[in-house]
Amino acid sequence: MVRKQRIHYPGALYHVMVRGNNREKIFSSEISKIKYIQIISKYKKNLGFKLFAYCIMDNHTHLLIQVEDAPLSSIMQRIQQVYTQWYNRSYGRTGHVFQ
Repeated sequence: MVRKQRIHYPGALYHVMVRGNNREKIFSSEISKIKYIQIISKYKKNLGFKLFAYCIMDNHTHLLIQVEDAPLSSIMQRIQQVYTQWYNRSYGRTGHVFQ
């Protein structure tokens, strides 16, 4: 059964949690955590969302995001895709990084 599409409206606040595939470590170095923050910062400027809080742990992260015009799915797709490409290239891997 297909999940219902999230209702989007400007000003909506979301707690987002993303986890490494198979609960694997995906932020095992300071460099990887900094890179993830840089990617978030880039898309924060491009897509105009607000980030109120974040917590990056070795195998998952929490984000508190307020959306405006761009829907949450577009924001997260871009962030996760760019980080996955960087991570796979940096660590000589292929495939999914996030669950």
